[in-house]
Amino acid sequence: MSRYRELAAHTEKLIADGLLRPGERLPSVRSACRSHGVSPITVTQAYYLLESRGLIEARPKSGYFVRARLGQRLAEPAMSHPVGGSTQLQVSDFIFQILDSVRDPAVVPLGSSFPDPRLFPLDKLGRHLANAARRFDPLASLSDLPPGNEELRRQLALRYLALGADVSPQEIVITSGAMEGLNLCLQAVTRPGDLIAVESPTFYAGLQASERLGLKVIEIPSHPRAGVSLPALAEALRRHPVKACLFMLNFANPTGSRVADEHKLELLELLGCHEVPLIEDDVYGELHFGPQAPLCSKAADRRGLVMHVCSFAKSLAPGYRIGWVAAGRHARSIQRQKLSLSLATTVPVQIAIADYLRQGGYENHLRRLRNTLAAREAALVEAIEQHFPSATRLARPQGGYFLWLELPPQVDTLRLHQQALAQGISIAPGPIFSAKREFGHYLRLNFGHPDTAAMTAATAVLGQLIEQQL
Repeated sequence: MSRYRELAAHTEKLIADGLLRPGERLPSVRSACRSHGVSPITVTQAYYLLESRGLIEARPKSGYFVRARLGQRLAEPAMSHPVGGSTQLQVSDFIFQILDSVRDPAVVPLGSSFPDPRLFPLDKLGRHLANAARRFDPLASLSDLPPGNEELRRQLALRYLALGADVSPQEIVITSGAMEGLNLCLQAVTRPGDLIAVESPTFYAGLQASERLGLKVIEIPSHPRAGVSLPALAEALRRHPVKACLFMLNFANPTGSRVADEHKLELLELLGCHEVPLIEDDVYGELHFGPQAPLCSKAADRRGLVMHVCSFAKSLAPGYRIGWVAAGRHARSIQRQKLSLSLATTVPVQIAIADYLRQGGYENHLRRLRNTLAAREAALVEAIEQHFPSATRLARPQGGYFLWLELPPQVDTLRLHQQALAQGISIAPGPIFSAKREFGHYLRLNFGHPDTAAMTAATAVLGQLIEQQL
């Protein structure tokens, strides 16, 4: 870690621990230089980083001060309590009806599942793609069939290694995005009529994939900050013939929750005892706000039960549709499923991504992206505190780009969704994240779009529409 990031992390911890309180002045640049033995530019960069995350603020001719802790005025939602046991899914038509209504580019995309594509180095990626197309070897059409381009899989294996996970390139299968990866994993370990465990609430695309494959789901309670409940999961595994668990452990969609590292180890131990595979959708794991990446589940996978699904869509290349599965003991099955389902992922795009990773720059891009998302999260929370009812509940995420809000019980977010669209604003209403259409007074908001003024104005309009329902 660079020196200025170490200083920023140290200061952030002092703020989190309450040693530096809201409104207190930080040491001057000169004083911090003497205390930490660093240069003025190091201190300045650290303070700029903390300012971008909404933790401190500069006051003209006065220095830097700790900002009021945004989000502290609003309580966080409690653990979810899904109703009943297993569910035969009938959700796709309902979900498509909601999603089809928010594709208008003129709409403020608070309900979108994607960050703003302008946050990504698309020009640089385009040059790599053009170069890959010019020097494309026709034989690669055969050599880069599943499991995929060798250099791309090697680069991914190196990234796993940096996270403490020894993942062989032969275990990695390149897919056309994470959604294909999830479908391949589900097909590899389930049959129609089987039961899988999902979080409550959960990402609607997982529900749609499960419905298409004829699966039933059992919803496991989860906390919007801490993630899936391990005691509830243990009870479900004891009582039901669960064939697989489909979870997001890092900055889940829609809640933004993160399962703590020690609880991940407990989760893997629990699933190992029951020989139940974990299909982990980890597309947001790179988007952590703090200096330390979450524990990679593959680093603690001793039985080959973790099927780690990821993609570059949220962190680097939206629209390129490059994902992968580090499939453990199921790698061979996933490879065969991929061949029979779609034959191959576009080869020049694989080559372009591999070249970009090999030449470096990805980590610098990720640092900028994380800082931008952290600043946007602080801005949206500030707007919510200003414009939403005081009974609103939210949990502050440690990464990703989603906020999960609980509104007063009398608010109907499906109705709010329609009212907001009429005002040119999209939201993601809570019922689309539940197999039984629960969470009727919850909603998910996306802070991954950098137009802060439009986001703040839209939040004010949403606050007015919510008040009209009270």
